[in-house]
Amino acid sequence: MVAVTAQYPFGICPHFHGNSKALSPETDSVNFLSRIGYSRLSLHSKDHVAEVHSLPYDSDFSDENETTAILDAIESPMNLKNLSTQELKQLANEVRSELSFIIAKAQKPSRSSLAVVELTVAIHHVFHAPVDKILWDVAEQTYAHKLLTGRRQMMQTLGDGHPVSPPDFESEFDPFTAGHGCNSISAGLGMAVARDFKGKHDRIVAVINNETTMAGQVYEAMSNAGYLDSNMIVILNDSQHSLHPKLEEASKTPINALSSTLSKLQSSKLFRRFRELAKGLTKKFGKGMHEWAAKIDEYARGMIGPPGSTLFEELGLYYIGPVDGHNIEDLVCVLNEVASLDSMGPVLVHVITKEELKVGDNQMNAVTNKIMEDGSSSDTIRCGTRTYSDCFVEALISEADRHKDIVAVHAGMGMEPSFHLLKNVFAEKFFDVGMAEQHAVTFSAGLARGGLKPFCIIPSAFLQRAYDQVIHDVDRQKVPVRFIITSAGLVGSDGPTQCGAFDIAFMSCLPNMIVMAPSDEIELSHMVATAALIDDRPVCFRYPRGALSVTDHSSGSGIPIEVGKGRILAEGKDIALLGYGSMVQNCLRAQSLLSKLGVEVTVADARFCKPLDIKLLRHLCKNHSFLVTVEEGSIGGFASHVAQFISLDGQLDAGIKWRPITLPDNYIEQASPTEQLAVAGLTGNHIAATALSLLGRYREALLLMC
Repeated sequence: MVAVTAQYPFGICPHFHGNSKALSPETDSVNFLSRIGYSRLSLHSKDHVAEVHSLPYDSDFSDENETTAILDAIESPMNLKNLSTQELKQLANEVRSELSFIIAKAQKPSRSSLAVVELTVAIHHVFHAPVDKILWDVAEQTYAHKLLTGRRQMMQTLGDGHPVSPPDFESEFDPFTAGHGCNSISAGLGMAVARDFKGKHDRIVAVINNETTMAGQVYEAMSNAGYLDSNMIVILNDSQHSLHPKLEEASKTPINALSSTLSKLQSSKLFRRFRELAKGLTKKFGKGMHEWAAKIDEYARGMIGPPGSTLFEELGLYYIGPVDGHNIEDLVCVLNEVASLDSMGPVLVHVITKEELKVGDNQMNAVTNKIMEDGSSSDTIRCGTRTYSDCFVEALISEADRHKDIVAVHAGMGMEPSFHLLKNVFAEKFFDVGMAEQHAVTFSAGLARGGLKPFCIIPSAFLQRAYDQVIHDVDRQKVPVRFIITSAGLVGSDGPTQCGAFDIAFMSCLPNMIVMAPSDEIELSHMVATAALIDDRPVCFRYPRGALSVTDHSSGSGIPIEVGKGRILAEGKDIALLGYGSMVQNCLRAQSLLSKLGVEVTVADARFCKPLDIKLLRHLCKNHSFLVTVEEGSIGGFASHVAQFISLDGQLDAGIKWRPITLPDNYIEQASPTEQLAVAGLTGNHIAATALSLLGRYREALLLMC
């Protein structure tokens, strides 16, 4: 053991508990393990030297939080290189402890991030980032990676209400931004080919999970990797998720001493060289001998490997596994062997992890388990607050009582709690296909062609993947699939990764698609009833993530509304606000503000983007000098359809002054929903300020924005 002095300032703040003594000019020392690098801890203050403790992130847990002595010394992955196995284990425990507090404070889903802690530690111990490129498929798995790559302080700001900006949060250790699944192998293969062209020797590591393997792009990338035979490493983090309705009957890959030994043997240089030598010898004996030997090799590896392992071999990846994802020794051993192999081609390392792994501290476990049980985002208010999804599920269950042919198809990462209720009620009429949105769309089209009424539930950002299927398999053939587009618009802490900004634009440009959006839960139940009756063409409607605007209505059976029929909610003569979807509520807030300033405002709920309510638009243009359209979508959506009509109809020539309010033409980064709306200029105050500007009352408009 060695004594190391750590001083402040430079961003390191000492924290004292209880009866800690005041700072004195004398040096207070703190002991760390001798194998840790201490370069960043050699900081000096003019007058004081203090003992460094890990900072608690919530006062409720300050007495329970364990010290993070090793993690405190990690400034970059280079600090992991000289750690012993025991120290790596301790570091993994500290990272898991730290993440538990960060995630609990931010109220974000934690299971996948906690499951890969040991794997992340092993990867950074073996490989040399950022020279070696480490790519992740899913952003939720990168939290430990960010802690170990110099962004610990930034991670601690999650949930503080002032999140860091992405230029700060991304770094040289992120060669390709983690999206919402299935892109890391494709991007990694591209980097591997570029590396080979340039004659470099860095390693490419792509980490995927078994939810990702439901997406077709993963297999397309694996097949191409096998064909190109470029050196790269794919790590499959198998947390043993299953879409099997009875989890206890779903197959599980076993982990035991035998599988550990076989994995080490498969990854060893000696075994690989012997295998290559055997291949070379059989080729010399002739084609028949080589094919016979290849079949024996495939059969033997299929016998010792878990079910499905030969699939990766058929795609051209050398399979190694399964490996215990929480056993540091095995992970380091296998990854060291794989990293040392030259001209190996693509390799897949199958790692088994457990998402329910305990942290150790009882109170921390309670916090972690609470987060684990709730897979929804922090932006969905949980305690006693109804969400749009709750209302949709109630309305759909009610409609299913009247229409026995209604079925539900769900696609995307994870599932909101509301849809678990729908799954239980619908039983065999509910199909969860996971991260296979393309399949979900065409599967729904097949259900419709078979005489059923499919409601295809996909978050807006994930529907983007299936757009080709929406066009060719549904809209072009006028197949009556009902698309329920969830998480539409801004999504708070998930930032641009899962932001549903584009669905209005890309769905409303399709010739046969009916496109609508409810302004509240009552309208949502009406649109469920409307969609259930449409049997001659596809229809879609969107709703945002989060709490409902109206909370005193018990949703149930909706009343079908006339397709293409909007409504007027308030009448005024000075200016007209035409809202689409949830933005109608902000138009009403703007109307309330403007009425106090003596401005008479008409507020209309468009309901439909396609077909537009032509009579409503003509009425608004005829009786008002100013028209403002408001939507929580990108440029090219609802406002574009309004502009197309009023220009061709001659309304602009007649003198109407029109202004669109949409999402800005850039990605809005993570923040609270309220902050994001303010950045986008979509709050009631922003809408009211736009109206005042049109009326020439610029000073009052500026005051509203202060």
